[in-house]
Amino acid sequence: MTQPYRDVAMYIAGDIIMSENPGEAIKRWRLVFGLTQTALAVRLNTSPSVISDYESGRRKFPGARFVKRLVQALIEADLERGSPIVNLLMRQILKEKYWIAVLDMRDFTSPVPIREFLNAIDAEILIEPPPVDIYGYTLVDSIKLVLEVPSNEYLRLYGTTSQRAAIFTKVSTGRSPVIAVKAMSAVVNLKPAVMVLHGVKEVDSLALEICKREYIPLAVTNLEIETLIENLRRFK
Repeated sequence: MTQPYRDVAMYIAGDIIMSENPGEAIKRWRLVFGLTQTALAVRLNTSPSVISDYESGRRKFPGARFVKRLVQALIEADLERGSPIVNLLMRQILKEKYWIAVLDMRDFTSPVPIREFLNAIDAEILIEPPPVDIYGYTLVDSIKLVLEVPSNEYLRLYGTTSQRAAIFTKVSTGRSPVIAVKAMSAVVNLKPAVMVLHGVKEVDSLALEICKREYIPLAVTNLEIETLIENLRRFK
């Protein structure tokens, strides 16, 4: 393992070991890397129930040796997919802050029709998108984006292409992420191909009006976050 990867591994291991709730930290990192309990268990040569017990706290904290194997398994899985999460974490070590809000971020090797993308995440369309292809997605924690990421770093969320889906989790009404996207588009004249709000029960009327006026296609999904990430990872 090269030095940058060692730095990432040490960062993750330290976060788990020093956490007040190591089980929750293990689960959080597993979701960040887009692995199911079963997929992680296979890599660790154990059973999904063992992973579940650690995450829920039913089993005693496994100790540093297990954490080391766990972190190696997460990084190896990511390397097989082109290192999207590891690359984000390396940027974190370089003190860029937008990584704080990013749960997953990928560019596709082939374009995906927007309808196919939305169907894959069981999205309900509120503002109709044009019949275009998208070339990637960014999955964002909306609370951390608004509270912790400087607005001048928002452009980083587009990755290498602006023709992508912007998916926001931990959304209550949708107002804050919509206003953030509006502010970003005003500065750099870029908009996502479609904006998806995850977990919202009722979209704020102002958020809907902003999207209509700014011509931002809007959809909502209530898939479990783990299933959402798994479905997104099926696109190449």
